[in-house]
Amino acid sequence: MMKEDGMQIGRFKVRRLMRELNLISKQPGSHAYKKATVERPDIPNVLDRGFSVASPNKIWCGDITYVWAEGQWHYLAAVIDLCARRVVGWAFSAKPDADLVIKALDMAYERRSRPQNVLFHSDQGSQYGSRSFRQRLWRYRFTQSMSRRGNCLDNAPMERLFRSLRAEWIPTVGYMSAVLAQQDISRFLMERYNWRRSHQFNEGLPPAVAEEKLNSVSGIS
Repeated sequence: MMKEDGMQIGRFKVRRLMRELNLISKQPGSHAYKKATVERPDIPNVLDRGFSVASPNKIWCGDITYVWAEGQWHYLAAVIDLCARRVVGWAFSAKPDADLVIKALDMAYERRSRPQNVLFHSDQGSQYGSRSFRQRLWRYRFTQSMSRRGNCLDNAPMERLFRSLRAEWIPTVGYMSAVLAQQDISRFLMERYNWRRSHQFNEGLPPAVAEEKLNSVSGIS
């Protein structure tokens, strides 16, 4: 962002400025991912880490994470379009059930003008394997793909989104109310992450900006 404003900045200058201001970088610790190869027999890993997608509304990814609010865990389901990593749908609830992921999918489906022939990828969570969710995919004419069991890297773009949300935005003590949590997370996903936050995958462009640029080049309205 500073480079976009015409300021020359590098990691050594950032380090010096942070020392002067007594700032400490907030980074999540490393995680040892399990090596897994087991696919779900009825829902194979069609995506197979093919995360580079040429155009929007071809491949979407979904996942669930947890958020502390009102003294208990709440749950966030999100959907991103892999083309530019744009968040296209999300839902927030006190229950991590199938209704949560269906609401996130429904939002994405409506916001993206009801596309068809989309590949929807997720982990092997029970919500995504539920009958009601699979019926919704069938209604929308979507194809389903699932990660191998216990392999977070098979859904790495979603892991990165939630990592950014936790490291950069959610208060370490959680939220005083679920309503406040929902409002604040919405601001991050739909405003900051989509329109303002630089994304390495898009060569520094925020997801929504990168998608608009792609659409203008390809002639997509």
